[in-house]
Amino acid sequence: MRILVTGGAGYLGSIMVPQLLNQGHEVTVLDVLAYGQAPLLDCCINPSFKFVCGDSRDERILRPLIAGVDYILPFAAIVGAPACSKDSVGAVSVNRDAVALINRLRSRSQGILMPTTNSGYGIGERGVPCTEDSPLRPISAYGKTKVEAERLLLDSGEAITFRLATVFGASPRMRIDLLVNDFVYRAVYDRAVVLFESHFKRNYLHIRDVANVFLHGLEHFDTLKGKPYNVGLSDANLSKFELCQQIQKHLPQFVFFDSKIGEDPDKRDYIVSNRRIEATGWKSQYNLDDGIRELIEAYKIVKQRSYGNF
Repeated sequence: MRILVTGGAGYLGSIMVPQLLNQGHEVTVLDVLAYGQAPLLDCCINPSFKFVCGDSRDERILRPLIAGVDYILPFAAIVGAPACSKDSVGAVSVNRDAVALINRLRSRSQGILMPTTNSGYGIGERGVPCTEDSPLRPISAYGKTKVEAERLLLDSGEAITFRLATVFGASPRMRIDLLVNDFVYRAVYDRAVVLFESHFKRNYLHIRDVANVFLHGLEHFDTLKGKPYNVGLSDANLSKFELCQQIQKHLPQFVFFDSKIGEDPDKRDYIVSNRRIEATGWKSQYNLDDGIRELIEAYKIVKQRSYGNF
C-alpha cells in the first residue's frame, strides 16, 4: 500500500514508519522537524521511503502528496496539555484544522487512521470504565482539539480513530515529558518525585503497541472503519501513586511523596475499557514492566531533559 504519514518523524511516527516499510509498504513522511532531531535516517536506504520537509497545514505541499496514496495517517500534532497551552493557536491549527484540510483534499476511496486520545473523557465516574459510548468532556485544549478532529473524520466516513491511553516507552524521537517516561527519568536521576493529587487515574499504553494497533487497523480497515476505539493496557488503569509503586519495584531506591498541598494542573481522572478493540483480535504485546525496564536502559543513553514537547 501507499501510505502518507504527516508528523512521521515524531515520537510515534519514528516507531511506525520503519514497521510500515518492513511490511513492504511505500511510505511518504511529511514533517516540519520542529524539534531538531533526525530520527528516520535509517529509513533513507529503503527505496520505498520518501521524506518531505514541510508543514501539514500547507495545502500546496499536502495536495500532491495526498493524491497518490491509499491511506493517510495524520500523526502531526501538538501533543499534551502543557504544549497546547503554550501554543493555543498552533494547537487548533495543527490538531484540528490540518486534519480538516486532509479530509477535504482526500477522495472517499482513501482511508484515514488517526490517533486521538482518551483524555477526551476528562473526569470520569469513579470506578466506572469509560467506553467509546461514554460522554466526551475534554478539559484541556489538547483534548478539545483532538475530539473535534475525531468527530469530523468519523462523520465523513472511511476513517478509524484510536483513542490512545497515556503512551510510554523509548522512541528514536524521544519524549521525556510523558507521565511514565517522566517518572522513570526522575527515578533514575533524581531518585524522588513529589506527587500532586496522586489518586488521579488514567490508562497506559506502550509506544510499540500504538504502532501495532495501526498495523491492525490497516489490515482490517473495512471491518473496523467508522468507529473510535479505546487502546490501552486493560491491566493498567492506575493512579499516579500506583504507577510510582510499580516503578519502585525496579528501582528500590526511588522514593515518592504525596503532597498535601498544591494541585496538579492536569485534572484528568478516569479509567478506561479497551474491550471494543480487543474484541477485534488486537492484543497488547508490551506491559508496563516491559516499558519501565526499557526506559531504565534508555536513560543510560538519553541524559537530557531537552527530549520533550515543552
